[in-house]
Amino acid sequence: MSDEVRTHYGDDTPFDARWYVVHTYSGYENKVKEDLEKTIENRHLQDVILEVKYPTEQVTEMKEGSKKPKTVLRKVYPGYVMVKMIMNDNTWYVVRNTRGVTGFVGPGSKPIPLTDEEVVAMGVERVQLKIDIEIGENVRVITGPFANFIGTVKEINPETQRVKLNISLMGKVTPIELDYVDVQKL
Repeated sequence: MSDEVRTHYGDDTPFDARWYVVHTYSGYENKVKEDLEKTIENRHLQDVILEVKYPTEQVTEMKEGSKKPKTVLRKVYPGYVMVKMIMNDNTWYVVRNTRGVTGFVGPGSKPIPLTDEEVVAMGVERVQLKIDIEIGENVRVITGPFANFIGTVKEINPETQRVKLNISLMGKVTPIELDYVDVQKL
């Protein structure tokens, strides 16, 4: 697809820009991110390699001998960096040949982009998912402790991308709240 014909999302993100997972040497995630961002800037690739990140989470931990808990940022996926890019020979080459990168996640040398559901579930980006269910419909829970339970949709919240269901648990109707990606239409 030529650059002149490419269509974009409302925020100027090209439709064909997808998230890819890149494997790195353990502990090199930040270095890979910095080096890749410098290369993108130097080669003016901002329109084809849009974002580089590795998800982190805040964790409170107690060190031995310490009386106070300490809050630290921990990598959610050590050894991996996520890259939002338009995949072509040039962008593949730039990312693959960044120091510290061992390869893309995917079979052989063919990188596989993350699905929108995977992007949301992994905390890489908040993608506005659309759900094809309505209040009153029955759905199957597909993950977590309630996997394979059938529930009736009571509320759908597009802003938080969560649904409220009533499931039958030990003969009682029990309300639960789940993410869109945790339920499937029957």
